[in-house]
Amino acid sequence: MGLLNTLLRAVTWWDGQTLNTQLYTARKGVKVGEDEQGNVFYQSRDGKRRWVIYNGEIEASRVSPDWHGWLHHTFKEAPTDRPMVHKTWEKPHLENLTGTAQAYAPAGSIRRAEPSARSDYEAWSPE
Repeated sequence: MGLLNTLLRAVTWWDGQTLNTQLYTARKGVKVGEDEQGNVFYQSRDGKRRWVIYNGEIEASRVSPDWHGWLHHTFKEAPTDRPMVHKTWEKPHLENLTGTAQAYAPAGSIRRAEPSARSDYEAWSPE
């Protein structure tokens, strides 16, 4: 099974790092930190390149705003060195749930278990 997993990692990218990414990270990467989801963040030794190795499904919306800012060179210091100050009203970061059962469905949506009655709509009927 080990050889098959190695071959799959060499040609697939959607469920973890590829073999090439793992080799590049081992040679040139310096681990900077890890987020609460288990994603691991790296930068090159000269600090010019930054990247993330996802823990599980590769989905960009799983990266919190703190780490996103660091990845895109908006922040010089990583959130592990200088955590962002959050407001009391801020909600915790969630990945994009579109296309899943947990996706937002507004009142009146056909995706809701029990759609609410609409008082702002009146069906048109010809005279």
